[in-house]
Parts: sequence; C-alpha cells; structure tokens
Amino acid sequence: MADTQNTNVQEQDIHQLLKVKREKLANLQQAGKDPFQITKYDVTHHSTDIKNNFEELEGKTVRIAGRVMSKRVMGKASFCNVQDLPGNIQVYVARDSIGEESYADFKKYDVGDIVGIEGEVFKTKTGEISVHASQVTLLSKSLQILPEKFHGLTNTDIRYRQRYTDLIMNQDVKDTFVKRSRIISAIRRYLDGQGFLEVETPMLVSNAGGAAARPFETHYNALDEDVKLRISLELYLKRLIVGGMERVFEIGRVFRNEGLDTRHNPEFTLMELYQAYTDYYGMMDLTENMFRYVAQEVCGTTVIPYAEETIDLGKPFERLTMVDAVKKYAGVDFDQIPDTAAAKKLADEKGVHYEERHAKGDILNLFFEEFVEEHLIQPVFIMDHPVEISPLTKRKPDKPDYVERFELFIYGREMCNAYSELNDPIDQRERFKAQEAASLKLPLEGTVLISVNKKDKPEVVDVAKRFHEDGFKIIATGKTCDLLNESGIPAEKVKKLYEGRPNILDMITNGKIDLVVNSPAGKESVHDDSYLRKAAIKAKIPYMTTIAAAKATAEGIGYVKAHMEENNVVKSLQQMHSEIQ
Repeated sequence: MADTQNTNVQEQDIHQLLKVKREKLANLQQAGKDPFQITKYDVTHHSTDIKNNFEELEGKTVRIAGRVMSKRVMGKASFCNVQDLPGNIQVYVARDSIGEESYADFKKYDVGDIVGIEGEVFKTKTGEISVHASQVTLLSKSLQILPEKFHGLTNTDIRYRQRYTDLIMNQDVKDTFVKRSRIISAIRRYLDGQGFLEVETPMLVSNAGGAAARPFETHYNALDEDVKLRISLELYLKRLIVGGMERVFEIGRVFRNEGLDTRHNPEFTLMELYQAYTDYYGMMDLTENMFRYVAQEVCGTTVIPYAEETIDLGKPFERLTMVDAVKKYAGVDFDQIPDTAAAKKLADEKGVHYEERHAKGDILNLFFEEFVEEHLIQPVFIMDHPVEISPLTKRKPDKPDYVERFELFIYGREMCNAYSELNDPIDQRERFKAQEAASLKLPLEGTVLISVNKKDKPEVVDVAKRFHEDGFKIIATGKTCDLLNESGIPAEKVKKLYEGRPNILDMITNGKIDLVVNSPAGKESVHDDSYLRKAAIKAKIPYMTTIAAAKATAEGIGYVKAHMEENNVVKSLQQMHSEIQ
C-alpha cells in the first residue's frame, strides 16, 4: 500500500512540474519572448575549445550554446552548467552584467532548457574555467523532465529505447557515438588507400542468404512479389568479385528477425570486404593493419583501455590454429584424436555437450568455445577451422580436414571472420550435401505446436487439417486454438509465456512437442519468439516460421508416410521443401 501511495505522489509531482513548464512557456510567449521562433544562433566556440585554449581565450568574448544541466541561483548572481557536444562548462550569470529583466527571466529557466551564452572567458577563485555571461538567450524551452542529475540515466531499457535521453545524461555514450563515426571514416580512408571500392548492394532480396538467421519479410507491391530484408552483405559482393571488381567493400545495414538484448539488435551495421588474388594470410595482414590504423587515427594511440584490461593493438597479433589454441588452454591435442567416436568420448569426459550429428571437427569447435574464448584478451587470429563448420572455405592442401579460415578475437569476443573463398563447385556441392544430411529429420507422428499471427490465420486451418489427417496431436495458443476448434479440427489450448505455467516453453523443454509452427506476431511476441526458437533448437525440434514452410512440411510428411514402404527412409526438412516447392 505504501509503495502505491508513493507512486501516486510521484506521478502527481511530475504532472505538476510539467504543468509549471507549460505555464512558463505560455508566459514567455505572451511577453513576446517565444523561444521557438529563434532559428539561428552563431556559436564561436565549444566548451572543450575554451578549456583547452584558456590562456589564449582568457578575457576574450565567446559565444557558446547548449543545454542547461544544473543551476545555482544565489540572489544577484547565479551559476549554471551548460552542456554542448564535446563536454560542458560553467557559466556565471550576474544581474549587473545581463540586466535586471534578463536576469529575472534567467532565474525562471529550467534544467533541460537550451541556451545561448555570450560572455568573457575567466577563471573562478576556485580555479574553474568559466564564462562570465553578458547576454543569455533562451533558444529552446524544455517541456519534459530530465532524469535525476546525480545518478544519470541508469535504466537499461530506457537507455536503449530513448537514445536521445541517454545522450543528454551520459557523456560517455555521446563520446561513443562520436568515436563510432570517426571509426567508420577511418576505415573508409584506410580501405580507399588499399585500392578498395565502396559499393552499395540491394537490401530487398528474394533470397536472404549469406548467414544463418531469420529474415524480415515484406511484399513488393510493384512486382507483386514477396521479398526479404537482407541478413548479410555477402552474396552480392561476391557477384561483384565474379564480375571482375577485384577489391570491394560495403558498410551497410542488415536485418535479422531474432532475439533482442544489449549485444544484439534486429538491425545493425555490418562491414564486409572481398579481395581477389589473395589468401587468408593476406586478409590477416590487411585486418591487423586496419585495426592498428583506425586506433591511431581515432584514439591517437594503439594502446586502448577497455573495461579492466588494456588492449595493445600496436604489437603483432598472435596467430594460433584452433587445434593449438585448444591444446594451449584446454590441454587437449585434437591431432591425437583419431575419429569422431574418440572425440565424443573425450567430450563426455570433459562435460562438453554435443549433438548426435556432430563430427570430430564440430566437437573441436565446441572445445574451443568452452575452454578457449574467454582467455583471448589480447588480439589473436584463430586459424585453420575444421571443415565441418566452414562450408564455403578452401581446404588446406596439407591438412584437408581443416580450412583456410581465421577469426580475430579481442577481449574474448569475435571481431571478424574471414577465409580463402572456396571456388571449387564440386567440393562445395558435396559439403552442402553433407550439411543437408545432418539436418533435422521430420517427425512422422507426435504433437505439433501451432501459434500464428493474425495475417496467417486464414491459411492456418488448412495446415492444421493436414497435420491432423496425418495423425498428429495439435496444441495451439489462444485465438489460434479457438479458430481450429471452430473449424472442426481438434486442438488443445496452451498458455503463452506471459500467461502463466505450464506454457509453450515448458512443453518444448519437457519433450512434449515434436514440431513447431510459429509465425512472428510483432512487438507483443518478440520475447516469446526468441525463447521458443532457442528452446526448439536446443531440443532439436523442427521449427517453422512461415505458413509456406509449414505447408511444405505437412505435405512432405504426408508424402513420406504415403511412400514409406517404397522409400524406407525419412527425408530431411530441406529435402522435403525442395521436392514440394
């Protein structure tokens, strides 16, 4: 009860403060001092210019502009702190200097207001570089309330949803934004100097390839064609190389309709570059030199403090094969592991989880992730990955179980991935076949979970009907379940994640679901979608995200069951799709 009362009091206080701000604006407008009519203010200096060049600017007149972040009113004189792009500076405002009327107006200004200050540069008795205002101009009235000034903006959700507020309250964030822009500029300068051509490739594509991710789907009205937003830059850049453009790169937005957290965003900026007539050693040299160049250009040094560590980009980057890295940090030499069976036995002994389909190379990679990554603080190239996890990469001539590929790790995180491009079409086809053979197999019986968005509901009945005819038990959420039952298709209702327990995630985790049909429903289901997908992958359950895929799957299962005796085989999902579509 007390918490509720406190919340109500806080809301009342906020509403009152907002009302006062509106009243102040109305009074200014009635007095002919509407700040929103001002469109220009000539700024001569920024806060850091004044502080860095105090000896030169002392006693001289400057004009600055920024947001009032704090105020101290002391009778006939006051202090305020004004924040601009690079930093902030103290301003001394005296009634005798700006006039009685202007000073009366200034006292009514709020934290958050944007002001223009003209005045002389000086140093206070305490030694703080400041501006003695001779004129104060209200450039924009703040009608909202900034977060509490002493603690800044700490709520992570608000920080990411309201970047503008985060930029106001957290100088480090603003510095990051500035550095990001300078980093991109430096990358462009470096690659331009290496003879690379910057290009732009299509964002709307018919086939969102180049990575393993769920795309955003939309409809191209002019062509009456369903298209996807790209998930990678790879495919079109490779076509440019094929066309004879020897060095190309792109810095562009890509879109992945998946989970959301502080390190993953549905849309983000990716850079990819491709160079003809070189190998992965040449790409390592290029990458190392680019990192060193960018650090020097942006930070003025190649020694970069990060979290509790200091990263040295000036020293030659270490180069380790994945086998050597696992040997170094896990004490296991995979060169001495004869086959997959021995690798799985070792994984069991070390507590490394693997899937039945995994081969020796997959398990090597699992060991690397489990025991090595966290130790890779200083820059290190991890080279020569197993062929099982690198389907598009040239094999090493002397070690055909491994490929010419590297990943750069810094602070335990993968910074980039590169390889010598596989250009043997026969080898490539064989690897695709191996991947396909290892894919999830379609169940011929069991329980299917169905949860679809409004757009897909008209088509879901036919899909569910097909599963029902093939003997599947149907579990469905909310309105989907109601629709199926109304259409004469037996379905049991299950709760969504936010509706309580047991829910759809519980059923997947507990092994009660054999196949999932779940089309994304937008903002309200992004949390559910992410957890469902991860749980389905972990449980090795086929997971359909579109009605088209669900239809192909249902038809594929029906086909297999109808021809079971003559085929005597259960086909992979990819095989079914290719045969049905």
